[in-house]
This record gives sequence, structure tokens and C-alpha cells, in this order.
Amino acid sequence: MNFQVGGEVSVILMSLRKGAPYADRIENNGDVLIYEGHDVPKNESANPKTVNQPMVLPSGRLTQNGKFFQAAEGYKNGRSPELVKVYEKIKDGIWVYNGVFELIDSWIEKSKSEARNVFKFKLHVTDRSIDQKNKRVEELKDIGHNRLIPTSVKLEVWKRDNGKCIQCGSADNLHFDHILPFSKGGTSLRADNIQLLCARHNLQKSSHII
Repeated sequence: MNFQVGGEVSVILMSLRKGAPYADRIENNGDVLIYEGHDVPKNESANPKTVNQPMVLPSGRLTQNGKFFQAAEGYKNGRSPELVKVYEKIKDGIWVYNGVFELIDSWIEKSKSEARNVFKFKLHVTDRSIDQKNKRVEELKDIGHNRLIPTSVKLEVWKRDNGKCIQCGSADNLHFDHILPFSKGGTSLRADNIQLLCARHNLQKSSHII
């Protein structure tokens, strides 16, 4: 997790894979992401999983947990939500973009598997896009990644489409695209409504949706 990288965009890396180091999960048909905070570095503890996740560093500065927690508290006190780009690990070395989410809540709870406190962050999907270069937020209409696609479906599509854009064969900057957009009734739950497109062809397609 990285809060306002370079003073601009916040980013989190999630995983729903079996054996993932953190207990991330999705709810409400993919609209909501519950993201677990980060442990202390391994060099600070023999077993980070036995230590409470930290809010502050020894220096007194906020950790990434603390920064995201503070931003969520700000939202609950009336400020605009922090926009967060979310990427998901679906296989070793393969990360996919899940879209932009609004950070709307945070809390600390006892871990179910370990006797320690962990941070939880609640994020809600949004149809807004972050233009990093011009530092502005835009509303997107009918972009295919506006709802989370289950990991099992992503893996099936990745294998079927050979990890390449079906239009040009590019293996760079790929998006999981809804063939029938979610907003028009297209499902995220079946591979036959999902395809791999590079960013260029995904945006070209969205500009022609009526």
C-alpha cells in the first residue's frame, strides 16, 4: 500500500489467492473491497504475524496504515474520499488493474487467526478515473473494469486469451474488458462476457459505446 505516491495517487496491491499474506476480500458483488493493513517489516520482528500492525513508526511519523487510516477518518468527518488505484495479483508476476476505489472507512480489529490487532480498510468502487499527468479526476462511462471480476474468471480469461490483447496481440497494459458493459446488464461472473484488451483498444471500444 502506498499513500499518494509522489504526492499524487494512492495505490494498493491486493490478492485473493489462497495462501495470500493478507486477508483481503470483496463484498457486495464486487462493489466493495475490504483490504487488510500491512505488518511490521520482517527485519523488525522475528515473526511479523505475531505483532500488532503499526499506526506509527518509531520516529513518530505515520506508517502507510496510519496514512490510510487518517484519510478514512477525514472522509467520515466530511472531507472528499481518497481515490485509490487497486491492482490484484492473480498469478506470480501477473498483476491486473481493478480500477479506482474510494476509501470510505477504516477500523482496527482482532485477527481471526492470530492474537493481534490488524487494520481494515473499506473501499467502494467508483466510475471516476485519475488523470495523473494533469492531476484531475474524470467521470468514466461504461469502462469495462468498473466492477470487480472474480479471480477465477480472470484466470480463465487469461488462459483462454493467452495473456494478450485479442485485437492486436499486445501483452502490455492489459485490461479485463466487459464485452457487454456492466452498466448495460453485462455480468462480471462469467468468462464468456470478459475479454483481454490493451489499454488503447479498451479506450477505443468505450468511446463507441452508445
